[in-house]
Amino acid sequence: MPTTPRWLNAEERRAWLAYVDFSTLLADYLNRQLRRDAGMTHADYTLLAHLSSAPDRAMGMSELARRLKITRSRLTHAVNRLSEAGLVDRREDPADGRGQLAVLTGEGYALLEQAAPGHVEAVRRALFDALTPEQVSQLAEIGEAIGAALQRVETAETDPAVLPWRRR
Repeated sequence: MPTTPRWLNAEERRAWLAYVDFSTLLADYLNRQLRRDAGMTHADYTLLAHLSSAPDRAMGMSELARRLKITRSRLTHAVNRLSEAGLVDRREDPADGRGQLAVLTGEGYALLEQAAPGHVEAVRRALFDALTPEQVSQLAEIGEAIGAALQRVETAETDPAVLPWRRR
């Protein structure tokens, strides 16, 4: 570890603050759009979308927590809430007697199908319409590079017990 902080230079600071600003604004915008148009949060939409793309629209709770990068306890609360709304079921995992599956219901899938067009339009309007095709490619490359770097750091430096999706 360096003893002196590696302070950001002016351009790095500009990039960092732009990222913080746009990521906060984008998250708020998408959350408001989904609440208004579909009565759900962006977090709920993301959870339902993960289930919709899983085989049989079902996924183990631990795997779902890992993909969403949330604690299993937080996922349990979300799944219970979505279950009360009839959007998700919980079942015993036949492949793992101790595990449970979150399963997207027909009603949950229908809500996701109803919400998806407006959500995609909101994403397009807020993000992709503001960028040139070259910038979209650059954004993808930047996102992939940062994601890969974070995966390497997580693997090398992080005690797995402190990862949110491993905590209860």
